[in-house]
Amino acid sequence: MTDYIRTREFTPNTLLALRQLVNGIGDEISIFKLLKNVPQDRIRNFRNDMYLVSEALRLMQKSGQPQISAADWGVLRNYRRHVDNATKFIPAWVKVAVAIALGLGTMVGWKRIVVTVGEKIGKNHLTYAQGAAAEITAMATIGAADAFGLPVSTTHVLSSGVAGTMAANHSGLQWSTVRNLLMAWVLTLPASIVLAAFLFWGFRRWAG
Repeated sequence: MTDYIRTREFTPNTLLALRQLVNGIGDEISIFKLLKNVPQDRIRNFRNDMYLVSEALRLMQKSGQPQISAADWGVLRNYRRHVDNATKFIPAWVKVAVAIALGLGTMVGWKRIVVTVGEKIGKNHLTYAQGAAAEITAMATIGAADAFGLPVSTTHVLSSGVAGTMAANHSGLQWSTVRNLLMAWVLTLPASIVLAAFLFWGFRRWAG
């Protein structure tokens, strides 16, 4: 299944592998009834199998392979919807925690962000036309990234758009700010990885 998802090449073995995964998921469900009842040492493989089945079905429906009837595709779509409902969800406490974190971060840092983007990227203050051009560029870029499933940062895209308008307006860039932004972009990924790993480790020890 992983080979099919990676290469998008459908073979007879693909269908056999899918059937084995579906049967395995069915056996697990018949034993444990609910996903929360699956033992912790098995939950990761069980959820991974469900993700593989869902993604494989999505690719099969998109490519039209295998050649089966519309009624059978309807059954597969229904099965995939149930699999996704069991795995692709966000708990309420996660939504609340993220909303609080974003809100507090904006309350604390909004002024610095606005001043940096509006006054410190270019040597002149941002004009209305430049702001509109940067926002439209950010909208189009983020929309395209969403369509292709690419991870992008709204702040990074908007800051780059502002820098582009400053260069096009020949107003010049404040390279010290640009260098700081580039450094922040480079350090964001490893710093976030370390922080998230530390928090996850702490939560698991606290919950255990």
